[in-house]
Amino acid sequence: MGIVVLTMKASVIEMFLVLLVTGIQSNEEMTKKMKRPKFTVPQISCDVRAGKITNVEFIVKCPPGCQDPRYHVYGTDVYASYSSVCGAAVHSGVLDNSGGKILVRKVAGQSGYKGSYSNGVRSLSLPRWRESFVVSEGKPQKGVTYPSSLTYSSSKSPAAKAGETARADQSPSGPETAAQPITVTQVPGTTAVEATHTTLPKPSPSADSTASGLQPQPAGQRSKDLGEPALWKPESVLLDAGFVPKEELSTQSLEPASQGDPSCKVDLSFLIDGSSSIGKRRFRIQKQFLTDIAQTLDIGPAGPLMGVVQYGDNPATQFNLKTHMNSQDVKAAIEKISQRGGLSNAGRAISFVTKNFFSKFNGNRGGAPNVAVVMVDGWPTDKVEEASRFARESGINIFFITIEGASENEKQYVLEPNFANKAVCRTNGFYSLTVQNWFSLHKTVQPLVKRVCDTDRLACSKTCLNSADIGFVIDGSSSVGTSNFRTVLQFVANLSREFEISDTDTRIGAMQYTYEQRLEFGFDEYSTKSDVLSAIKRVGYWSGGTSTGAAINYALEQLFKKSKPNKRKLMILITDGRSYDDIRIPAMLAHHKGVITYAIGVAWAAQDELDIIATHPARDHAFFVDEFDNLYKVVPKVIQNICTEFNSQPRN
Repeated sequence: MGIVVLTMKASVIEMFLVLLVTGIQSNEEMTKKMKRPKFTVPQISCDVRAGKITNVEFIVKCPPGCQDPRYHVYGTDVYASYSSVCGAAVHSGVLDNSGGKILVRKVAGQSGYKGSYSNGVRSLSLPRWRESFVVSEGKPQKGVTYPSSLTYSSSKSPAAKAGETARADQSPSGPETAAQPITVTQVPGTTAVEATHTTLPKPSPSADSTASGLQPQPAGQRSKDLGEPALWKPESVLLDAGFVPKEELSTQSLEPASQGDPSCKVDLSFLIDGSSSIGKRRFRIQKQFLTDIAQTLDIGPAGPLMGVVQYGDNPATQFNLKTHMNSQDVKAAIEKISQRGGLSNAGRAISFVTKNFFSKFNGNRGGAPNVAVVMVDGWPTDKVEEASRFARESGINIFFITIEGASENEKQYVLEPNFANKAVCRTNGFYSLTVQNWFSLHKTVQPLVKRVCDTDRLACSKTCLNSADIGFVIDGSSSVGTSNFRTVLQFVANLSREFEISDTDTRIGAMQYTYEQRLEFGFDEYSTKSDVLSAIKRVGYWSGGTSTGAAINYALEQLFKKSKPNKRKLMILITDGRSYDDIRIPAMLAHHKGVITYAIGVAWAAQDELDIIATHPARDHAFFVDEFDNLYKVVPKVIQNICTEFNSQPRN
């Protein structure tokens, strides 16, 4: 009986073991059959910058075509997080222009980034930036979990910006906005913290040095503010297009407005630096400086008018000249300005102001000098020379305020050495102010106001088109004939139309000569373009001989003797034949008196006489056409040479 019991127990145990093994094997087979979750590599576009992604380490897929120069890259091997992720991958050689997967890892900011040309991509130099990244082949590392979706520092992901109809959830707990730790440069006195996309109340000044920004910021000599965040607002997309919210455009006060200080009648534009490098504290100091300027100036329609353009990557008008007509309203508008972030593209801002700001539509008054004050933190990240030359030639007086300029060991990162002197109206020190640190900026309020209001010294208000007394010396001899004489008058009118004519701008006078001379009208007779054109049309044909030498002497006595001392004197002589008298001595006398002479010959005019009459070099001041009907072809060349000569004057 005992043997039977033992046998039964053994059978039960054996069956239990068989069932157990069978169950384990079945479970393993089911596990194998279960579909494992697959890692999805997120795709980004070529223009996505590393600083916009808050993940510390991630794998992404880049599309083809990221070798395009419009996707900017900063640095070599180690890249500033302001760079295009995919552009940096092509520059480094990890990808070619066909795209593919890459591994991106955030690292600490560098003390400077050297530009180079590699794999068809030109990377640029940049001052110190608070965050960097490196790229490698898109192979996952063992033991590392990579995100299938990226976290962006703005309220919309690039996919949403590309056209998703649903807005990204901005809740801090949402998967698209949950913040990840980022690596930042540690600086004494600052604390690196994790960035979150949470709407916070306005921080107190004491919190400025401990809050880490959503956007990486350049530094250079600005290390004390590296911990400050850039203020990125939902409206930043509109700002990039050059617009500002409506509520910032008008803060008109109900108080009676002052008419302004008539002794300081200038149209004034401030180009303020809103780049990421500046930080919140210094941006507030800059705004306070503008407020102090507005308070010092008695702004009004009969005095100075003031507008503000803020620049970062791109410029945007905060308010123009006609938006606010008193100092109180200007101060209120300045307070509402929020920081744009980005680079310090001052050259692009100067071009924007030249083309857009000083227009009649935006409140430009024409008779008031145009002044642009450019404020830059450290140094610009683009070139200013060409944009500034065009601004000066357009009559804009450029002032430059450089705050905390490059130290000796930082000058290697400055894109355009001596940028201030290349930009300002004159290089005599009047238009440049250098401030050692932002806390000393307030000391420049009075010196700057004094300079911009000194309208007699605003030399760049004078342009080739608004600063001359132009005397036309017209051949009325018998060989010209009535019909051709009308063609000559049309030529005189066409030239006159190109100039800005008024009592204070360019003035026009005219005389006619044969054997004798006759003053048709002097410089002080007509002060509008329409009146001048009407006077030209009324000139009657005289007929007679051709005494060009006597005509030049008469012009010097009757026209140019009454020219204003601060005006350029231009004589434009039109003749169709050889002179009956000597022209050498009168021509030399005109040159000696500083009269710039253009000689226009038609038909039977003698080229050797034209060359003698014309100011040296004759090739730029003497012109010949074979018939009167071709005179119109000379107009653009004469205007071009007048302006080229004017703009070639030294700026010291």
